[in-house]
Amino acid sequence: KPITPADDMAISCKQHCVCPPGTKRKCTHRNQVPGSNAFVPSVVGLIIAGEVIKDITGKLQITVEKEKCPALVDDIARITPDSVISCTGLVAENEYVKMGGIELLPTELEIESVADALPIIRKEIPATKKKQAVERSAIDQRLNYRWIDLRTDENQLLFKVQSCLVNAMREYLLKKDFIEIHTPKLIGAASESGADVFEVEYFDRKAYLAQSPQFYKQMAMAAGFERIFEVGPVFRAEKSFTSKHTTEFTGFDLEFSYIESYRDVMQIEAEILTYALGVVNEKYGERIKEAFGIELIVPTLPFPVITLAELYDALEKEYGYVPAEGERGDLTTEAEKLSFDWVKKHYNHEFLFITDYSAEKRAFYHMRDENGVPQGYDLIWRGVEITTGAQREHRYEILKKQADEKGLGEDVKFYLEFFKYGCPPHGGFGLGVDRLTMLLLGLNIKEAMFLFRSPDRLNP
Repeated sequence: KPITPADDMAISCKQHCVCPPGTKRKCTHRNQVPGSNAFVPSVVGLIIAGEVIKDITGKLQITVEKEKCPALVDDIARITPDSVISCTGLVAENEYVKMGGIELLPTELEIESVADALPIIRKEIPATKKKQAVERSAIDQRLNYRWIDLRTDENQLLFKVQSCLVNAMREYLLKKDFIEIHTPKLIGAASESGADVFEVEYFDRKAYLAQSPQFYKQMAMAAGFERIFEVGPVFRAEKSFTSKHTTEFTGFDLEFSYIESYRDVMQIEAEILTYALGVVNEKYGERIKEAFGIELIVPTLPFPVITLAELYDALEKEYGYVPAEGERGDLTTEAEKLSFDWVKKHYNHEFLFITDYSAEKRAFYHMRDENGVPQGYDLIWRGVEITTGAQREHRYEILKKQADEKGLGEDVKFYLEFFKYGCPPHGGFGLGVDRLTMLLLGLNIKEAMFLFRSPDRLNP
């Protein structure tokens, strides 16, 4: 039968089924580390008691009956934490087994791989009467051995949740007739501003790693695709060492045509996130709360909206916060954090759209109104910016002028060509999958990624 969260505490096999008592199955599992609800193999009376093994679907206790299977005793003695074994045996009920009252009595056991002593401590081991507590290894040390660190239940749940989240967003858009595209990551010009890009040698000339798929998303609009999205790598050459920045991450980008204003973009993003978080909550909400201590709150529509100037006025009035001179045209990090408390207080909501930024702080391709105000927004979740979105400037002469103002006219010449031969009004946004995961589970960005990249980390 299909596996459910409750089944994870029963016996789960590689074939993704749950075996009822009396079934004989072959299972391939990894030996669980002592100190995380596991037992060290040891001879107790006539049996070797309580070896806990696991695979991606859950955990299982195996008990070797010494008299019936004496040949397995030596094999069990060779097993070290995180060794990989395959075993065949009888599934039996046992009321003394904490893992669902079910154990496996193996008749055959094969050691696939014996693990060396582990170089990291993945979880803190509490003190006992006889032993002192063992602290968890620091995050950077665990990242050095990321493939070992990823074996924990929490990390494997993290990526199940992330897969569910991205799939739900994709599912929502496909139902709305969006097309998924895959754009180049080697490009001839910087995606946005000319700064913070990785330059690479490209035969006899220079190329850059894409800061975003922005130019090619808009090319798709000029090509008549009308509704597209992409999930792919994004590169930022920022020498930042914060808890939310990374030099490479996975972006979820969207663009669609025939919009009336940037508010259409805000609306579809709110709908996507509401739908996706609802799907995640239904499937993993309880397990997230149990593993990470975070309650997933599915947002309600509509999301609150405020202009940047209004937000700064509110933060000054209620928190005494005033940004430094020259910073009122953009959202400061401190204002980001305070906005979470403010939106919860006034709207009982975790999300906040902020509009009306300074043109100096926005990309040249953002449309501006008659007063020169960019027609775009940032979306803040739990006090952290997750999205910049906007209506794009689709009129060639105006777009060229705005590029020239930023000193980018020559660099983006190929991009401007997309708009010379007719292009519909359009808009879109981009958000980081890893940052979404980080906020969803209450983690540091280093912990929320499969492999973290920063100015001083390129391995593993």
